[in-house]
Amino acid sequence: MPAPISVVIPTLNTAKSIGPTLACLYEGMGQSLLCEVIFADGGSDDGIEDVAKEVGAKLIKAPKGRGSQLSAGAQAAKGKWILFIHADTVLSDNWVSAMGNHINTETKAAYCKLKFDANTFPARFIAGCANLRSRLFGLPYGDQTLLISKHLYKTSDGYPEIPLMEDVALVRKLRGKLMSLDVTATTGSNRYIKDGWYKRAAKNLGTLARYFIGVSPEKLAERYRR
Repeated sequence: MPAPISVVIPTLNTAKSIGPTLACLYEGMGQSLLCEVIFADGGSDDGIEDVAKEVGAKLIKAPKGRGSQLSAGAQAAKGKWILFIHADTVLSDNWVSAMGNHINTETKAAYCKLKFDANTFPARFIAGCANLRSRLFGLPYGDQTLLISKHLYKTSDGYPEIPLMEDVALVRKLRGKLMSLDVTATTGSNRYIKDGWYKRAAKNLGTLARYFIGVSPEKLAERYRR
């Protein structure tokens, strides 16, 4: 039986930082859980092609933007399941057994618990709030990964090719078909450190609120980048 999971990683000048993510995925290759790793690249100029060749990943080009890149990666995936993971995220050691069990017993999509790679009170507090939001409202963000069958992905129309909020747009369509895994996704905290933990969190919450009241993803992306 072929390995069931395709991994899709959106990349944009992440050649120097993607190593820990790839290292954590290695065990899945060894246990015949992963059939391929796909870099969905949005126009990197940092030698990501060399990284792809070195690790045996498939590199595909897509218009810059996480929605477009994730959508292109999903279209190229050949596995029955797809694991979407960011290039600065590392999964806890139990991910192989947890995800292997999930795809053998469940049809629902699944996400991981969030943790930041900074051991500070703001990091723990904001991660805790994100995990509470996910549990109460079914709204995990993309940095919590998404494990989803190709069938469910297609019937839910997949990631929209929008510049922002593509993760929220998809998980809203997965209400009742989404669950939490007992796996921790530890993600990079550089952006929070640079902007300030609470300022960045408030900005994210404000963006989510504006999206819910109908502000277009294009306008949200323009404001977010400022």
